[in-house]
Formats: sequence, C-alpha cells, structure tokens
Amino acid sequence: MNTILRKSVLGIAGLAFTGGVFAGPVAAHAAADTTHAAKPAAVSVQGDKLIPHGVQGEQSRIELNDEQTANVKAIIAATKKAGMDERAAVVSIATALQESKLENLGHLGDRNDHDSQGLFQQRPSSGWGTVEQITDPEYSTLAFLKGLKQVDGWQDMPLTKAAQTVQVSAYPDHYAQWEQQAADLVAQHWNS
Repeated sequence: MNTILRKSVLGIAGLAFTGGVFAGPVAAHAAADTTHAAKPAAVSVQGDKLIPHGVQGEQSRIELNDEQTANVKAIIAATKKAGMDERAAVVSIATALQESKLENLGHLGDRNDHDSQGLFQQRPSSGWGTVEQITDPEYSTLAFLKGLKQVDGWQDMPLTKAAQTVQVSAYPDHYAQWEQQAADLVAQHWNS
C-alpha cells in the first residue's frame, strides 16, 4: 500500500477511535439518563478540570427549582471568593446535592441528623458555626472549602473521597453519584 494512503487510513482510524473514546462516556451517560427532561451541559472541553478521574458508579440527577439554582450560583460565587477553581465548585455542589439536594434546610425535628442544617448539613455542635452562619450559603460554602483546603491532595482524589474527608458522613460513597450533574452545573454557571 502506498505510504500516503496508509497514513491517511491510519489517521482516519485514529480520529474515529479518539472520537469514540471521548464521546463514548458522554453518549453512554446520556443514553442511561432518559428519565430526565433536561439534558446535561456539554463539559467535554473542560472535562479534565471538572471531572479529572471520571465519574464513579451510577449517576443521579434532579431538576432544580429557582432556589436550588440560586444556591448553585452562591456556591460558585463563594468558591471564587475563596480563590479556588472549578473543581472545588464541583466537589462543593456534589456535596450539597447529596446532603440537602441544594436546599438550605433548617432543623427538621426528628428527621434531622442531630443538629445538621443548611446546604452542607453542617452541625453547630461540631464547630461549623452558628445556625445563622451555617444556613447562609456563602458562609457554609466557605466553611466547607476551608475544610477541603486542609485535605492534602484533594485535587487528585476522587470526588467522593475528598467530600467524605471533609464531611465525615455515615455514607461516604454517596457523593459520587452527583459528580456529573455538579460538573454540568459548574460548566453552565461558572461564567454567568
């Protein structure tokens, strides 16, 4: 086979393979998530920054109301204020999705886990701040991020391990299920 023709065929095969590798997980995720009307924002350009290790396990997704979207924007603003990057926002939003579904929860009576409140279900009795502070989205995010900064190598950890190290949850693996939606939300709102 002539050298130019062989290189052309190999180049096309390489492009097809590369396209399949990058589109495969996105296409598989989209196909698996047919129960939700909203389509995730494309994150392929920033994928390495937003999801550096890929998602772990089945992914969950919820529709957000105006209050939840405002809380996403507040988490992103606080992340920027803390001088942290998009990955920190992804970890924060995924954590808040797991802990409160991005709702700024007050005390829930018997349904409460001790005295946990706010977006991150932080506890005044554990030193996170007063009830007024931990139910303020900016304060609670900055408190979470302060904890995250103290985790050596958090940027290189799977999201669920970084979140668990800060939160010390009874369900340490549950944060992973929100990574794709958190990354989609950061991609959508980081520059807005």
